[in-house]
Amino acid sequence: MADFYETLGVSKNASADEIKKAYRKLAVKYHPDKNQGNKEAEEKFKEVSAAYETLSNPDKRRQYDQFGHEAYTRSGGGGGAGGFNYQQAQDIFSQFFGGGGGFGFEDLFGGGRHANPNAPQRGEDLRYNLEIDFEDAMYGVDKTIKVQRQESCDKCSGSGCEPGSGKKSCPRCGGSGTLNISQGFFSVRQPCPNCSGTGQIIEKPCPKCHGKGRVSASAPLQIHIPAGVDTGSQLRVPGKGCAGIRGGQAGDLYVVMRVRESNVFIREDRDLLCEVPVSYAVAAAGGEVDVPTISGKSKIRIPAGTQSGALLRLKGKGAPSVRGAGRGDLHIRILVETPKDLSKEQLELLEKFNASLTEKNNRRQSEFAERAKQFLKGE
Repeated sequence: MADFYETLGVSKNASADEIKKAYRKLAVKYHPDKNQGNKEAEEKFKEVSAAYETLSNPDKRRQYDQFGHEAYTRSGGGGGAGGFNYQQAQDIFSQFFGGGGGFGFEDLFGGGRHANPNAPQRGEDLRYNLEIDFEDAMYGVDKTIKVQRQESCDKCSGSGCEPGSGKKSCPRCGGSGTLNISQGFFSVRQPCPNCSGTGQIIEKPCPKCHGKGRVSASAPLQIHIPAGVDTGSQLRVPGKGCAGIRGGQAGDLYVVMRVRESNVFIREDRDLLCEVPVSYAVAAAGGEVDVPTISGKSKIRIPAGTQSGALLRLKGKGAPSVRGAGRGDLHIRILVETPKDLSKEQLELLEKFNASLTEKNNRRQSEFAERAKQFLKGE
């Protein structure tokens, strides 16, 4: 007989779950009742059962790993397939699958207890995509939306039955909601198609909802969008999803935001960026300029000698937190504007001004010229 790990097709450091999963698959594959008359399958079934019986027990597995397969089987610790009869293998199989005389596929693949098909069922959640302006995201806004959803039928109060009538036991399944179909060893349990697994059928369906208990409807709904939302933000509106079934709780509505881009600000989480052009003269001499913020106009001081691309910060002038925890910052990127379309007089003045500049005034030009000179020495 092969090593137990090889028999189950798992590694020596396989977890208990991996061993269980391997045994589940092989035991079903080689069970004699599924392979009637196949002696080879019966022997294989006994082998995988013997391997599982040993490796699923921590103490036996530890001894098996310590002494090896041959020593362990000679000592009678787990036995090989020859010393492991069909009844022992069947007992392990029954214990594993919780079996009695037979088992259904729900037992093999995680079934067991089944939910009551007639219990109240919660309604489905809904998603609504809403696009709003940047300004609305900054200040908050009330919006009226229309959502298509399933609502409880007002004619039958959600029962699905015509008023004055009711439900009766399904004649096909006898009210159990399931049908058992035997195929040799396997007993397959499936929901009754006549009653959809509920065990009951409607005598006279409601003419409005056709027995479903719900109808599709659309009604206006007013919601408040808090300040600070961003693209991807979700607003949960409890109980505004689809109505529940058989008196179940209604689902929720999730409003997913998409915020249109601003033509003034660039947003990064709670911080905002605004690019502000300033004149050559202001950048050189310094001064104050007006900048927009979401709370109104503000003045910002431009230091003398400010270079294009410099960043200045206005603390607390960014986007608000949707949870009310303060605001981000507003970052101002200075763009020094080179004047165009100069008159003859302006050009003359600019030439005189440029001639008056020294290396101290244009330090970056001087430093670059020196680096370039050093680089070109090698040519």
